Amino acid sequence: MAVKRALISVSNKEGIIPFAKQLAELGVDIISTGGTKRALEEAGVPVISISDVTGFPEILDGRVKTLHPAIHGGILAVRSDERHQAALKEHGIRPIDLVVVNLYPFQQTIAKPDVTLAEAIENIDIGGPTMVRAAAKNYADVAIVVDPADYPMVIEELKTTGSIQAKTRQQLAAKAFRHTAAYDAMIAEYLTGLAGEEYPETLTVTYTKKQSLRYGENPHQSAAFYAKPLGAAFSIAKAAQLHGKELSYNNINDANAAINLIREFQEPAAAAIKHMNPCGVGVGATLLEAFTKAYEADPVSIFGGIVAVNREVDKETAERMHDIFLEIVIAPSFSDEALAILTKKKNIRLLTLDFAAPDVKEKTLVSVNGGLLVQEADKYTLEDAEWNIVTKREPTEAEREQLRFAWKVVKHVKSNAIVLAKNGMTVGVGAGQMNRVGAANIAIEQAGEQAVGAVLASDAFFPMDDTVEAAAKAGITAIIQPGGSIRDADSIRKADEYGMAMVFTGVRHFKH
Repeated sequence: MAVKRALISVSNKEGIIPFAKQLAELGVDIISTGGTKRALEEAGVPVISISDVTGFPEILDGRVKTLHPAIHGGILAVRSDERHQAALKEHGIRPIDLVVVNLYPFQQTIAKPDVTLAEAIENIDIGGPTMVRAAAKNYADVAIVVDPADYPMVIEELKTTGSIQAKTRQQLAAKAFRHTAAYDAMIAEYLTGLAGEEYPETLTVTYTKKQSLRYGENPHQSAAFYAKPLGAAFSIAKAAQLHGKELSYNNINDANAAINLIREFQEPAAAAIKHMNPCGVGVGATLLEAFTKAYEADPVSIFGGIVAVNREVDKETAERMHDIFLEIVIAPSFSDEALAILTKKKNIRLLTLDFAAPDVKEKTLVSVNGGLLVQEADKYTLEDAEWNIVTKREPTEAEREQLRFAWKVVKHVKSNAIVLAKNGMTVGVGAGQMNRVGAANIAIEQAGEQAVGAVLASDAFFPMDDTVEAAAKAGITAIIQPGGSIRDADSIRKADEYGMAMVFTGVRHFKH
């Protein structure tokens, strides 16, 4: 497919001048509009005005300039169709062989904190997507380029073969439809949000590829990591990697679990994650104290784990971390001394993230065979809940503090979940069990003697009193749970029997 005429109209002008110059040197006539035309002319590139092709001026402040048969006839005409060719000849329309278009900066516009609706609307492109779709539909005869990264490839093919190859045109067309689909999805999401529709009849989402991954959960599964445009700033997709190998699929999943858990805490805190469950969480007066507690909570499971902390990693904490095999450390920052210590290990990944970034209301998406589950993210905190002390004995102030800590952690443990806490650290975690007393027994066994004087948090209610009895026999003194079972009275009676304090919150935190 030889290229004799090209139409260029781009908002993103990256690389467009050298590209257009090379097209002109190859003898291609260039049609252009508005700001692109001015830029090309100022660079000395010969340009034909769109108005000279259509015989009609740009109107409505540029809203209408390319929506004309002289343009779309030239793009959409099938070269092998005699009727199409006859129609072009009858109306004096010349074919357009190459369309180079990218769209008004809608994403950048709505990202501005002070954007008005009128600004957003004016940055909804109409003519651009129409030309892109027309050229992509007719890719058998027309090449469509929407990404500046593809300019060198197109020029190279034109120089070496004198044409743009069929396979290339097909690939460019596919990218063009992805480009317009993503653009429309972003507009749809923006306007749907303004309309206040939480769950519309169709869901259109768009994500941008951040990186290819070596494999998925297992080596036989392929994978990639995509980021949501204008998504939350508090995201692994926005983290800066200072050191170490590329993140893997499992690294990203675990790191996401780690940062979500650690954000529950305002005081210095550290969390170690394995397989998306916390194996150790600690808080303290200093980061070193918090990390030491997280490590001592489960010094076996933290091996090869992911650690998130909510303070700058200092020299003392880095020295303690250096003694352990860790896959990732995520922090707001690292001191120079800490970096010098931790980067001695070649493979440890060190990430920084803005822990002060504001929360963004986002949905969680979970794929199922042939479908997608969509729900509001679980942002419910203990501050949102009402404490209802249901036992004869009230928790002491020290128990209250530990119950608050345990409740923050259990929210991030896979159901059925039980967390035991003592002195600002987890001492036992029972995760992902098929029954609640089984989860409690795992946590109690892990805690050992540390269970004596500890508190227990459960992500959901007790269906019977066996969990309370197991806790009491282990020496646990206070419990926090949602309540709501038809047999709550049995659990309350059992707690009173052992002199335990129990708090109901009325809120469960299932996590599958």
